[in-house]
Amino acid sequence: MPIRLLSFLNEIEAALVKQSAASMGPTWDASRMVSYHQSLARMVLTPPKNAETSAPGGTVFLQSFLLSDGSPCLKATVGWEGSAASSVVAVYAKPELDWKAEAARIASIWLAGPPQMKVVPAESVAPSLSAVAVAG
Repeated sequence: MPIRLLSFLNEIEAALVKQSAASMGPTWDASRMVSYHQSLARMVLTPPKNAETSAPGGTVFLQSFLLSDGSPCLKATVGWEGSAASSVVAVYAKPELDWKAEAARIASIWLAGPPQMKVVPAESVAPSLSAVAVAG
């Protein structure tokens, strides 16, 4: 079952509109680009030019590929304007998969905004040289 990238982007956009309207949230203008040859798609969301409140924009990138067992998979990467953070969602195409529910899940993640970046002290990332020297 091939994944229709443009159709899935449309489902994500419809879910964004529905969820944002339900919470009296902002609206966005969407533009899409699809490369069927490369199995890639992108939707760029920007606030309307006449918007009263400035809502941040962002992107949804889709990549379709086959797993090692031959089953199709879709990777969605959502990003937000002004943030280095992104979230990645894997969608495994199975016969019982509800594509609209997956689109709504991706829309919810984008509407929730960027995840909070955690500041981790350097000591907790890599052991200190003295600890390596003692252990070695």
